[in-house]
Amino acid sequence: MMKSLAVCLAALLPLNLMAQTYQGMSEADMKKMMQQAQQMQACMAQIDRAKADALKERSERISKELETLCAQGKRDAAQRKAIAYGKEMADDPTAQIMRRCGEMMKGAMPQMPYTGQARKDGKSHVCD
Repeated sequence: MMKSLAVCLAALLPLNLMAQTYQGMSEADMKKMMQQAQQMQACMAQIDRAKADALKERSERISKELETLCAQGKRDAAQRKAIAYGKEMADDPTAQIMRRCGEMMKGAMPQMPYTGQARKDGKSHVCD
């Protein structure tokens, strides 16, 4: 009896934590979020998996190259490479579809405060 009670409590704990995390969400908001998630999933299903995997691998490779350039003190080269890659991604059809699919979830989740450290002058650098 005690063991089954412990199992039930353990199974219900994640639901309690989720409810605490989204206290401001009504049932209607939760339903809307689920519908948007389903729409996004349907949208993502249209993406060619091989192209998405290639995009992921390329992004990981570029990220490592940027880390190396930054570690070597080649900040300008890293910044140029990051900007060029950003432009490439803006023009990539697969990335465009992924972006559109992701935008379907805008407004579905409660707004979280930005905790990153922005520079006062508004400029950012890939190495920072």
